[in-house]
Amino acid sequence: MAVPPEPRPSVGDLSALGHDAHGPKAESTADFSRLALGALGVVYGDIGTSPLYAIKECFAGTHGVAPTPENVLGILSLVFWSLLLVVVAKYLTFIMRASNHGEGGILALLALLGRGRRDANVPGLGGLVLLGLFGAALLYGDGIITPAIPVLSAVAGLEGATAGFKPFVVVITVGVLIGLFLMQRRGTDAVGAIFGPAMLLWFVTIAAIGLPWIIRRPEVLAAMSPHHAIGFMMHHRWHGFLVLGAVVLCITGGEALYADMGHFGRKPIRWAWYVVVFPCLLVNYFGQGALLLASRDDPPANPFYGLVSGWMLYPLVVLATVAAVVASQALISGAYSLTQQAVQLGYCPRVAIVHTSGHAEGQIFIPEINNMLMVACVTLVITLRESEKMAAAYGIAVTGTMSITSILFYFVAVHKWGWHKAAALGLTVVFMAVDLAFFTSNAAKIYLVSPHYGWFPLVIGAVVFVIMTTWKKGRDRLYAFIRESTLPLELFMADLAVHPPHRVKGTAVFMTSNPEGAPPVLLHHFKHNKVLHQQVVLLSIITAHEPEIESPDRLTRVKDLGQGFYQVTAKYGFMQTPNVLDVLTACEGAGLAIDRADTSFFLGRETLLITRRPGMSKWRKVLFAFLSRNARPANAFFRLPPNRVVELGTQIEL
Repeated sequence: MAVPPEPRPSVGDLSALGHDAHGPKAESTADFSRLALGALGVVYGDIGTSPLYAIKECFAGTHGVAPTPENVLGILSLVFWSLLLVVVAKYLTFIMRASNHGEGGILALLALLGRGRRDANVPGLGGLVLLGLFGAALLYGDGIITPAIPVLSAVAGLEGATAGFKPFVVVITVGVLIGLFLMQRRGTDAVGAIFGPAMLLWFVTIAAIGLPWIIRRPEVLAAMSPHHAIGFMMHHRWHGFLVLGAVVLCITGGEALYADMGHFGRKPIRWAWYVVVFPCLLVNYFGQGALLLASRDDPPANPFYGLVSGWMLYPLVVLATVAAVVASQALISGAYSLTQQAVQLGYCPRVAIVHTSGHAEGQIFIPEINNMLMVACVTLVITLRESEKMAAAYGIAVTGTMSITSILFYFVAVHKWGWHKAAALGLTVVFMAVDLAFFTSNAAKIYLVSPHYGWFPLVIGAVVFVIMTTWKKGRDRLYAFIRESTLPLELFMADLAVHPPHRVKGTAVFMTSNPEGAPPVLLHHFKHNKVLHQQVVLLSIITAHEPEIESPDRLTRVKDLGQGFYQVTAKYGFMQTPNVLDVLTACEGAGLAIDRADTSFFLGRETLLITRRPGMSKWRKVLFAFLSRNARPANAFFRLPPNRVVELGTQIEL
């Protein structure tokens, strides 16, 4: 009768969060170098492949401009200052200071907001939570486009060799994407070793092919002056504003700097940027600009591949495809991690979470998410067939997420760090001016009857947002039902003392979300079967608002209630998957011996009835019931042995 215990976060629950260092520790130069190299492969895969299509879209895209010297210098100046203001100033300098136990990302910002200062309450926190959830939902749209556009752009380089390759570009791209998604179940360990070195080779290569062109046309370096960007915008006005929708492609992946902070740490990520990524990107971008200056009368269709000629094109296409796959892997893994966090925080139905590494707990595989992303990516490539159309949709998700991050940062700075409001507001205004300029420049792409497809990531984000909020609201209603059906544990134990039941051999484990009450599934079992096991364990799994809990600290309570009853509480981080059998094994050290072969696990299974009861829209009730029916069974989620599980059903009116 009881709903299997799941995390039940609320705005108030966020107050339990802390901010101690949880990220990886570099105890030697070798460790630091390894982390920095890993950051090249995971953190910078997306932004590192932007040269494949960013400059091309600025000149050959829907709102492209002619490659005149003034336009080339103006575009390069916009690219340079976008990287400087968004990546360097915003993310590396300020946003990455917001750490939740070393972890970053929008959920970390929400966590820090909930904690806040003890003498200050965050106004409108409920609305900020919803805003943050929508920003997280947008990342799924980003996760669909990101694998598709760099792979398609990389393979499209074959067209530069001969037009005969053109009919096969989409076929090859689809094959690469399907192979990429099929490899996921093997885990990133299988390919992770080549991620960092492959991207290091990529960055060195793109700098090497761009540098000769800069040497030929050194005047291109004048683009570092902001007056070229300002002059470009003043000259082109509205058209120049629309071009920002293509310039934004150079900073795609900037959010990954923050989201992946817990995997590598702040310093290795910053070191990798300043030493390798930033200079190599600039050399390549300025090299493409120099190429356009040198070939003004006959500009190449894609300036990136125009940097090389002859036989060099083929290995460059291969290397670009490998880099695109690495960039795609980072976003796919990010979608897995985001889903796991959403499940643990109560915003997503249970899914199958497969741990693919015995020593890296964060490496997981989620078949449902993998299959949905694969179908969506392949469909996107077959439908659009051109990277230009995907690029138009790309900017919406990126700039939307960045804008939400800036808003949440203001509240963290004021209510968590105690900044003066004027100082925090001034910095946020600068961030938002850049973010909103990019976002609104993409606004022309947000209409359905259009070849731009800018609506695509917003639709994906809206669908995910509706699912997350509906699941949370529906679970809250079920928990309200449980609270009404739960008998105080003291009363239940007192009644057992007066009227001792018949006891049978073995141990019964009842999963409960309320440690202080007798779970409805226990009452249901006792009412109908009239017996109890000799040993009864009331087990509660609590999701902590920190990424991971070390094994020795997971078991937080083992209390002997008398009459063969034990109350056990275990705590897991929101990036971990609970394992009940491990919890029971840990109980032996606390004096509770349990024979697994003689243990039964009791769970509740609910049949949801759609009614006209107020508090939730009918369509949300229908959606919640559908999600509940298709959610992963609780016994699989908690890793219970199937032949030892007893489920007791009940009907609940929504």
